Amino acid sequence: MSHAQSIQPSRNGHSAAKVAVAIDPEVIPKAERRRFAAAYKLRILSEADACTQRGELGALLRREGLYRSHLDKWREQRCRGVLQALAPQKRGPKPEPQAAEIVRLRRENARLQQRLQQAETIIEVQKKLSALLGLPTSENDAPP
Repeated sequence: MSHAQSIQPSRNGHSAAKVAVAIDPEVIPKAERRRFAAAYKLRILSEADACTQRGELGALLRREGLYRSHLDKWREQRCRGVLQALAPQKRGPKPEPQAAEIVRLRRENARLQQRLQQAETIIEVQKKLSALLGLPTSENDAPP
């Protein structure tokens, strides 16, 4: 047996081989998606467009640690004429465009319902007061 292995009796009396394993203390960092600022993208695109000699573009990509696909994607975004597309995009589901309008209309509806309830209460009180004072109401205004 090697130095890393030894035979020791187990709890039930049988012998079992145990192997000592060396643990690597090095911590491997988790890969993280790179994010590029819009100004950086525009600067790299202008430098790439200025490359005229053979090998200049490759040298630029190696120096910046980029891939050709980055340039293709950024050029496509630039050609669409949307500079905001170069900025980092918000991930996740997009909000519905009518959602804000629906919220506004619901608030207005609740406010109007409350005003209607107040108006009906005032009308009921006026009717009762008219009946107590013996004043004619619009329902009782009809001539005999």
